[in-house]
Amino acid sequence: MPDHPTTQNQDGLEARDSGSLLRVIADAIPASMAYFEAETLRCRFANERYARATGHTTASILGLTARETIGEDVWQSIQPHVERCTSGQPVRHTRPHRDAEGSQRMLEVHLIPHLQGGKQFGTFVLINDITHHWQAERAVRDSEERMRKFSAATEEAIVFHRDGYITDGNEALERLCGYPLSEVLGTMVFDYICPEHRATAIAYTRAQREDPYEVSMLHRDGHAIPIEVVGKTMPIDGQEYRIVVARDITLRKQAQEHMAFIALHDPLTQLPNRRYLMEQLENTLARLRRQHGHAALLFINLDHFKTVNDSLGHHTGDTLLCEMAARLKASVRTCDLVARLGSDEFVVLLPDLSEAHDAAAVADKLLAAMGAPCMVGGLPITLSPSIGISRYPEDSTDAEELLRHADLAMHHAKDSGRANRQFYQHSMDGRAPLEELQLERLLRDAIQRHAFTLHYQPQVWLDDGRLAGFEALVRWQHPERGIVAPDEFIPFAEARGLITPIGRWVLHEACRQLKAWHDAGLPQVPVAVNLSALELRQRDVVADIRQVLDATGLAPRFLEIEITETVLMQQGTSAASMLAALRALGVRVSIDDFGTGYSSLAYLKRYPIDKLKIDRSFVTDTPGSSDDVAIVTAIIQMGHSLQLQVVAEGMETAEQQHMLRALGCDLAQGWQLSRPLAADQIPGWWQRWRQAAG
Repeated sequence: MPDHPTTQNQDGLEARDSGSLLRVIADAIPASMAYFEAETLRCRFANERYARATGHTTASILGLTARETIGEDVWQSIQPHVERCTSGQPVRHTRPHRDAEGSQRMLEVHLIPHLQGGKQFGTFVLINDITHHWQAERAVRDSEERMRKFSAATEEAIVFHRDGYITDGNEALERLCGYPLSEVLGTMVFDYICPEHRATAIAYTRAQREDPYEVSMLHRDGHAIPIEVVGKTMPIDGQEYRIVVARDITLRKQAQEHMAFIALHDPLTQLPNRRYLMEQLENTLARLRRQHGHAALLFINLDHFKTVNDSLGHHTGDTLLCEMAARLKASVRTCDLVARLGSDEFVVLLPDLSEAHDAAAVADKLLAAMGAPCMVGGLPITLSPSIGISRYPEDSTDAEELLRHADLAMHHAKDSGRANRQFYQHSMDGRAPLEELQLERLLRDAIQRHAFTLHYQPQVWLDDGRLAGFEALVRWQHPERGIVAPDEFIPFAEARGLITPIGRWVLHEACRQLKAWHDAGLPQVPVAVNLSALELRQRDVVADIRQVLDATGLAPRFLEIEITETVLMQQGTSAASMLAALRALGVRVSIDDFGTGYSSLAYLKRYPIDKLKIDRSFVTDTPGSSDDVAIVTAIIQMGHSLQLQVVAEGMETAEQQHMLRALGCDLAQGWQLSRPLAADQIPGWWQRWRQAAG
């Protein structure tokens, strides 16, 4: 018996220690905990977090009812849950809560009945703050709602797929493929790609590429639709999906095809033009060199056609030209090429000839067909052709020279009484004219003395008339003739290998003058300088530009280099390297005379280009020519779709200015704004223009 009090003391100590440990554990748990007796709903235990959240301490909360601890408003909202729990059911619910700082929180509440022997003694309360998860879920729901609205509003088809099987899509997808979404779900995405493009699409997906590419897809009715596709890999619910955005580019393709056709064909007769002819002639000669074959060129000019135009009008003349084109095509083989060089000049390429007299027989056939009377407006009109013939390889192995020889033979046919054919003879070539030798001597002297000057044509923004820049145009100060336009000496300088020193002078002078204008307070706008294909071949253009910018102090962003489409096509890899170096230097690049080239237009995506300059030949006849308006519209739309600025050259009337502005053209230059001006005239022009625009 003497040990009994000691045992009781030890049990008491253990109980106190256990209670203290329970308090420590309860207060350490990152959740609010409490226990309420069943009948009275009075608090018998609460951890520190629960007590503090209800505005009490762990001591002061004991004995208070649940209603007293949480307040009347909260009690009214949770009373149904409490009643369910007091009937023996575990309850879980969430409720909003505003903390002491006024921040909105979201709580997850567990009410757990304390049951023993079938009787409920009390209720355990466990509250977790799930605000972070709630906010994340709400953000996901908001994001999904925004995506749903976006995908419904956009015209671009959006497709989700996993391992190629479609899991979701938007309404634009239904419009693009012609199938309702219910029929598309679960099918293979590649089944909707045209067979010839499926391998490309599969390889793109397997490589998880995310750059845009072009394929064609099959509509439900069977027709193919060209599309531009961009794919992205995205994790969704722990799995990897692909999201594909597809855009219908039918209009873009049609515009490209139309522009490509116009660039390579005569708009009146629809025959191939000179560019197309020379391209095909080069290809034909390359093939015939390998095969040791023969060919002939027939250069055809209509006799006295100017008389018809002058007496009966250009409409009648155009009708006759179309008729002559049709007769030419009907009189030759399908493998022969008929082209119109311009005005009343046609060329026929006869590949794969065995004998020279074969070309003569074709020429005689054309003389008869084209010489037959034409009925125009009830009036019989007879036109005769003069035909010159050059042969490959007898007369030349070079395409340009072969054409020139056929042209010479045609003129001899004219001199021989017209309405006949003549073969080229070497005796038809004369010596270089004395005038050309004199011109070369004067031009070389001008280069030595820097006897050139620059005129500057302003470019302005069409939307508000602000000055956008200048194009530098070289002039020759001829000792006898005065100012000579570039068309009269630049081609000659290129032919004689004199273009490089002229180009260097133009570049330096343009940069020097612009820097002087900037320092004098004129608007800080760029100057554009033209570069020819020969300059790119004969000198290090990038090094020259860097040296000139350093020497003049002009910032690179104020210099623009203008090159033609032909330069890009001829230079290939070297052009790409040059443009990349210019972009790295900070110099901008414009494509001059756009629309007259013969490329596939793919270079617009490959090369770092900033501007397209619509060739003046397309602007001159607008808005009267619907064909030219269509071309100008297509160029502007295509340029903007590629994020390029578009400049219209040759704007000469207010009507053209209004039309270009309405079409969304960015900039323009031409006599409607200002003719090219000498450097000392620019400040005065600027003052007058600013006042007028203001």
